Amino acid sequence: MLKTLTSAIKNPDVRKKLFFVLLLIVFFRLGCFITVPGVNTITLSDQMAASANGITGLIDIISGGAFSRFSVFAMSISPYITASIVIQLLGFIIPSLEKMMKEGGEDGKAKVNRYTKILTIVLATVEAAGIYIAYKDSGIFIHPGFFTGFLVVCSLVAGTALLMWLGEQITTKGVGNGISMLIFVGIIAGLPSFATTLYGIIFTATGFSTTGLITALGLVIGAIVLIAAVVFVQQSERRIPVQYSKKVVGRKMYGGQSTHIPLKLAMAGVMPIIFASAFMTFPAMFLQIFIPDIATQTGFWAGVYKFSIATSTSNGVPIGYSIANAAVYLLLIVGFTFFYTFATFNPAEVSSNIKKNGGFIPGIRAGKPTTEYLKSIMTKLTWFGAVFLAIVAIIPMLVRFTDLNIAFGGTSILIIVGVALEIVQQLESQLVMRHYKGFLD
Repeated sequence: MLKTLTSAIKNPDVRKKLFFVLLLIVFFRLGCFITVPGVNTITLSDQMAASANGITGLIDIISGGAFSRFSVFAMSISPYITASIVIQLLGFIIPSLEKMMKEGGEDGKAKVNRYTKILTIVLATVEAAGIYIAYKDSGIFIHPGFFTGFLVVCSLVAGTALLMWLGEQITTKGVGNGISMLIFVGIIAGLPSFATTLYGIIFTATGFSTTGLITALGLVIGAIVLIAAVVFVQQSERRIPVQYSKKVVGRKMYGGQSTHIPLKLAMAGVMPIIFASAFMTFPAMFLQIFIPDIATQTGFWAGVYKFSIATSTSNGVPIGYSIANAAVYLLLIVGFTFFYTFATFNPAEVSSNIKKNGGFIPGIRAGKPTTEYLKSIMTKLTWFGAVFLAIVAIIPMLVRFTDLNIAFGGTSILIIVGVALEIVQQLESQLVMRHYKGFLD
């Protein structure tokens, strides 16, 4: 692998793309340290330290610490992700949009991309306004008012729009998916914090701790095991054999070949966790906008708020709320896994395509039996993938009940591994196109 990477760097075209991506990543990280105008940085530090484990924790991890600094990239690329998800879901509901996605060609993709960008700006504006309203009375703004709010909202929306442009540039002129790359960089930016945490566990205020050393080793080993499990599940697939019958066209014979349909164990990837997290945390974000001091209140809405933030923190949340939240969270992950998997893989459509091309699955009749067979296989694989995602997602919630303050969780590792594998595969394909050996050789 290192030899292939060396060959990639020696190749002028690939090296240019890698340096281009690196330049944009440096630009992204620099922007994470530029605070929006009108913010009192001293008060901001105290305010964000108090809410580091709250509802803002996940946003801060994805943005690479930009949210805790209230930088121009504080919202990261999350509005674009939300807009993309909404457009995809609308594609299953609106026939004209679905036709545009599947049969529109390059023009259709361009229109869908334009709709996604417009929706991104709208969502970013709403989210930026909500953030300003939520923190307006916290003292982090020097002169809170309409002008300051307008300036903050414009700065945050402009930052998201710039990140959206950077992601497109990485996708078209670099290596890998630009949006995934920005999320990936934001998460791995927390590695120094993770290393500092491990050092603090081993060397406490009283000196070297043997118990801390064992704990730190356990965390490292656990992370390695989790990464290996994620790689195994991401790369594993069930291959359904397909045999195509022979047919004569003119004087030539076509068909008669054997192939397979690769079905991934976790076809939905990390999307069900993102959906479930957004669904669970939305009530808390909504309540924080209209009731800034909801965390200190009591009553029905305060209970809803505590139930919602139990996904992100256990501080000040009764154990009953956390257990109920975890149960609902896991059920949502399982439900969204099935929804997203069968939304992207239609057994009836695959069966119809196989039949039209003169193919069949050995031992299974064409038509409805093939559809039922594929549906049965997908259901079993999806159950496995859903349970695996649920286990990965519940790990951070279990760690929070200990004294450990670990920024990395199962979701972060799942995103990191998924993006890393995608980058490796794309880089490998580019090397193969230039007559280099692949990573697997």
